[in-house]
Amino acid sequence: MQNLTLRRWSADDLGLLRIANTPEMTAHLNGVETEEQLVERNERYLRLWRAGEARMFVIQDEHHRELGSIGFWHADWRGEPAFEAGWFVVPEAQGRGVASRALQLLTEDVRAHRGDRRLLVAFPSVTNPGSNGVCRRNGFTLAGTFSAPFRGAELTMNEWVLLLEA
Repeated sequence: MQNLTLRRWSADDLGLLRIANTPEMTAHLNGVETEEQLVERNERYLRLWRAGEARMFVIQDEHHRELGSIGFWHADWRGEPAFEAGWFVVPEAQGRGVASRALQLLTEDVRAHRGDRRLLVAFPSVTNPGSNGVCRRNGFTLAGTFSAPFRGAELTMNEWVLLLEA
């Protein structure tokens, strides 16, 4: 799918978070969030953008249909300042290359706004073949795995790294 655009996240996009907050969509994220957590996440996306610490987007097709979300935020990876990317694609748009194309667009945006940060990282669950494939197809290198608490339970994730200068 090539005719995608990324639109800046707005206060009106809370509904998209609700659409993605199902057991199926959060199976690789240790489950669904409460309504309060969704509202806080929506507010955090807006607050971090204003502070220059994140850039969150809605993925849209040529008809302005909302297909998911993607973004990046300040992170630290193995002691080095980096950006971390995360995304989701609504079920009816999965399997059509939406996430891969959106990550290409996001990587262009990261490079345009990276400052002195050299790395873009992503940490999909080791059990999420779709997101791991998106990283692989977009030139990220698998650097290892780690486990950390996430949404109240231990989650084992792959560490994918992209050198932004390349």
